[in-house]
Amino acid sequence: MTDAEIDSMSFEDAMKELESVVGKLEHGDATLEQSIALYERGAKLRAHCERRLRQAEERVEKIMLSASGEPAGTTPVEGL
Repeated sequence: MTDAEIDSMSFEDAMKELESVVGKLEHGDATLEQSIALYERGAKLRAHCERRLRQAEERVEKIMLSASGEPAGTTPVEGL
């Protein structure tokens, strides 16, 4: 899986893939080289999930109610 493929994944899909990677590592059947590759992929997936969560938090923080009760500042965060 390439970096571009990971970057295009939804948070949920990336989490499922990360869980799969962790399961494979925990099972212990992979060779050393396979384990290293899985670990690298897992690190990229984890970083992607953290970015997506951070973007979602920033988006939520921007949603503030104006004096009239209407949502204000709901500018979409790029990448979500």
